[in-house]
Amino acid sequence: MTGDRLAAADDLIGRLRATRTEPATDPHVEALALAVSANLPVLLWGEPGIGKSATLQQLADGLGAPMETVIASVHEPSDFAGLPIVGDDPATQGVPMAPPDWAVRLSRGGHGLLFFDELSSAPPAVQAALLRVVLERRVGSLTLPPAIRIVAAANPPASAADGWHLSPPLANRFVHLHWTHNPRTVARGLSGTWPAVTVPQIDLARSATALAKARGAIAGFLTARPGLTHHLPADAESRGGAWPSPRTWEMVTRLLVFHLCAGTGRDALTSAVIGAVGDGAGLEFTTYLEELDLPDPERVLANPAAFALPDRGDRQLAFLTSIIAAIQADPTRPRWDAGWTVLAKAVDAGVPDVAARAATDLAAMRRPEWPVPAAIDAFVEVLSLSGILSRAG
Repeated sequence: MTGDRLAAADDLIGRLRATRTEPATDPHVEALALAVSANLPVLLWGEPGIGKSATLQQLADGLGAPMETVIASVHEPSDFAGLPIVGDDPATQGVPMAPPDWAVRLSRGGHGLLFFDELSSAPPAVQAALLRVVLERRVGSLTLPPAIRIVAAANPPASAADGWHLSPPLANRFVHLHWTHNPRTVARGLSGTWPAVTVPQIDLARSATALAKARGAIAGFLTARPGLTHHLPADAESRGGAWPSPRTWEMVTRLLVFHLCAGTGRDALTSAVIGAVGDGAGLEFTTYLEELDLPDPERVLANPAAFALPDRGDRQLAFLTSIIAAIQADPTRPRWDAGWTVLAKAVDAGVPDVAARAATDLAAMRRPEWPVPAAIDAFVEVLSLSGILSRAG
């Protein structure tokens, strides 16, 4: 009799859990999906009970992938570094570091979502052990497959149980997204409809242009604002969040490429970029990006005589960097010759110094059977100093 009553209770609980989903329009949700699609580790910051874990479960369901949840605060460093297992001949074979069961399950499945919860409650020693998992994807002697996505959640130290600030090396490996609850979303969800978290559709036909534009934009911006290449905040709380470094600018490059290939919203890109390099650098870069308006490098290479060089020096560098990146992606003789036509126009416009770096990279792509173009004469001095002319004979 008691078993029948519990079965009925469990059936009722199951009916309460039955909900449906609808496409999400929240830029923070879209930013999460963008970063996960780009396979960048993401850290969701938010107060307890606002749906961080539920959002990640929705993401896993949308991916059709299993999710392994690891409560970071209740683990020891050895749970991530691996436990030593003595083999048959440790003197010659060494002592392997056995991974935990969750890592083995993910490795066997080949894909999935690895979710580290309560990261800010993990003591410094555990955070140090997590560095290798997040950056190198190594758990003990096991390397996680490339398709595994890493996401974490944390409460602000003030509201976390025994909260700690994240160490700067660990914090600098994540895209930080600040999670808040939307009362309307909660009300609609409790009525039976929650937002779905879906990964954006990538258009690979845009990849070459997207990569060229992204590299050009990053090069131009950091040339204009070199102080933002690396800036470690002074206070402990800010060091435990997003801040600019060469590593996080590499994240921004990947985010921008995926944004251009998937056509995600501008607000989502802004949230993701700020999550990688911080508020100041992120807002400044996205504003720069809106004003940059680089020409399509593929169209320029198809008709190099018909483009107009931008006026500002940082934009000129961004444009020429995008041209070189596009040629590097598909280095054919006609595209290489078109690149020299572009550089010749830069010289005619009176900015040979801006074109010099691009000329060095373009000359290094030359194949022995390709004749030296006339436009190279304007760069003989810089190419001689770099040794390229001597190697080319």
